[in-house]
Amino acid sequence: MIKNETRALILWGRGVKNLCVNQAFILGAGMGNRLRPLTGRLPKPLVPLFHRPLAEWAMAACARVGIERFAINTHHLPGAWSDFGAGNDVTLFHEPVLLETGGGLKNIEPWMGGEALLVHNGDIFSTMPLEKLIAAHEASALPVTLALRSAGTATHIALDPTGSRVTDIRRMLGRSEGTHVFSGIYCVSPGFLELLPANEKISVIPAFLELAKIGQLGAIVLDEGVWLDLGDRKSYLQAHRELDLGPAIHPLACIELGAIVENSVVGPRAVIKAGATVRNSVIWPDGRVSCDAVLDRCIVFSASPASGSHQNRDL
Repeated sequence: MIKNETRALILWGRGVKNLCVNQAFILGAGMGNRLRPLTGRLPKPLVPLFHRPLAEWAMAACARVGIERFAINTHHLPGAWSDFGAGNDVTLFHEPVLLETGGGLKNIEPWMGGEALLVHNGDIFSTMPLEKLIAAHEASALPVTLALRSAGTATHIALDPTGSRVTDIRRMLGRSEGTHVFSGIYCVSPGFLELLPANEKISVIPAFLELAKIGQLGAIVLDEGVWLDLGDRKSYLQAHRELDLGPAIHPLACIELGAIVENSVVGPRAVIKAGATVRNSVIWPDGRVSCDAVLDRCIVFSASPASGSHQNRDL
């Protein structure tokens, strides 16, 4: 058996064809443990951000650069995806056993059709200029190009002096400390999938490291635009406070006369009864807030009406 590092060199020596990126893979199969209990009701990529599922925002970001064909992997609560993407070219790949990032990518290899692909985490909101990522990937002809940010808490990616090659990840190669944040968005050429074993639960990181060893893991720093990882409760609430993505109060929401709603996002068909006070909170579609409720920094996500006084609670 050829070792992965040798195989990576062989793949690079062949050259890379079919670089035009016109399809995307949205990672939707995670369990969403950091966002529980919200993800007990919906898979994390279907959690609403300003009345639209996170995965829909990801698709919109891809569509802005001309991508119209999408694959999405599912695992947790797969039935919730049944109506997602209606009217769009979306193919769902259910994983009865979670395959993780590498196994999930390998699983869609036949769907890729030998063409390059943009991969986008399902819990990322971004207005970064993805056209620059695609252009960098096509120009370099590298197997993979990662989109990075200069600022953030998880600076795990180390770069060479040119800023266009990854030299280490989490210092796993022992070369250097990280300086940049991986955005969860990257481009991949079809030959890269030869580094991923079939029918295995595996992260994509080991294959990335094999490329980094030989200087063939590409990168581009995209600090323009907004980039938010919405995988936990704090970042989810913060996004609703800081982003301006349309009306905070959906036109189909019902806020009765006498209710107080401040700095909050209220979804379609939600009802806030007279006498309730809602501040700095998010009310999901169809949410119910009772007349005696006093809520601050709360997320109303369940089918049960929220009542009583609460701070920093998921109801």
